[in-house]
Amino acid sequence: MAADVFKVDSIKDVAQLEDMLSTPTQGAIDSVGKAKGDWMVLGVGGKIGPSLAHMVKRCVDASGSRAKVFGVDKIYSPAMEKELKGWGIETLTCDMLNRDALEKLPDAKNVIFMAGMKFGSTGNEALTWAMNAYLPAIVAQRFKSARITAFSTGNVYGLQDITMGGPQEDQPLNPVGDYAMSCMGRERMFQHFAIANKTPITLLRLNYATEMRYGVLVDICQTIMADQPLDVSMSMFNVIWQADACAMTIRSLDLAGSPATPFNVAGPEFMPLRRVAEKFGKLLGKKVNLIGQEASNALLNNGQYGHRIFGYPRVSIEQLIHWTADWVKRGGASHGKPTHYESRDGKF
Repeated sequence: MAADVFKVDSIKDVAQLEDMLSTPTQGAIDSVGKAKGDWMVLGVGGKIGPSLAHMVKRCVDASGSRAKVFGVDKIYSPAMEKELKGWGIETLTCDMLNRDALEKLPDAKNVIFMAGMKFGSTGNEALTWAMNAYLPAIVAQRFKSARITAFSTGNVYGLQDITMGGPQEDQPLNPVGDYAMSCMGRERMFQHFAIANKTPITLLRLNYATEMRYGVLVDICQTIMADQPLDVSMSMFNVIWQADACAMTIRSLDLAGSPATPFNVAGPEFMPLRRVAEKFGKLLGKKVNLIGQEASNALLNNGQYGHRIFGYPRVSIEQLIHWTADWVKRGGASHGKPTHYESRDGKF
């Protein structure tokens, strides 16, 4: 589909933002058009899930496929459920930790697994492991006849030397803290059942999806806008426009294999936090108060393999910075959920 929708200086409202977030690439449309069977997004109610499910439905419609698109979660707000249904997504309510409830879900040949727990994991470690390691095991068995792409995180790689180019998919994992360790547990469960049941699976390691209401750029921008000090200890980061991350997620099912295939989804550039903060300061007309000392390592990810096979992200980091500054300065909507990207001890 044409990327003209992204050629704007300002995003005026949430409706325009959602249209942009759900605009697929032609590659994603082609991938869905070639797929057999229905689609299911498990954990659709999170920050990325609604727009991802919407993009899948737009791909179904654009490709002429007759596939159904199911969204599954434990609970929906009335507004979210209405919105999903309005896009043509069939919403299903399910406590996925309940095996019997999971078994009652309809079969789908293409499953995107997004359920999990990050924020609030500190102090609630048992539920964190149940959601991030036990649930993947029972989902992998329930949908053993499907293709599955399972959201993971670049945090499983641990802190990386900022001079080394970031971890590629074959780098050994070194998670820190219960969240990252339980996400490695998620991957291990999917890896086991990919082999045991010959289920094609992709493990999608993301750093970091961003849009105007949520993301690392939003956190930085809001901090500066509020005249608060900004800690630069997490010296670098990389982000990717959420619509590009969603398009790559859809296409990642074509990489699914047994053994499971790890796949990084990340922005192409390592952005120095100090430089991004100074850029936001100029755009907002604010003095930037930086504290802390930049570390020589950071949570980073190398997404070059995905860029090579699926194409470069459609929206640049510079464009994202400008959109974010404009949105925050105008008081645009926010999810009110900080990413805690600055956490260096694995506690969320």
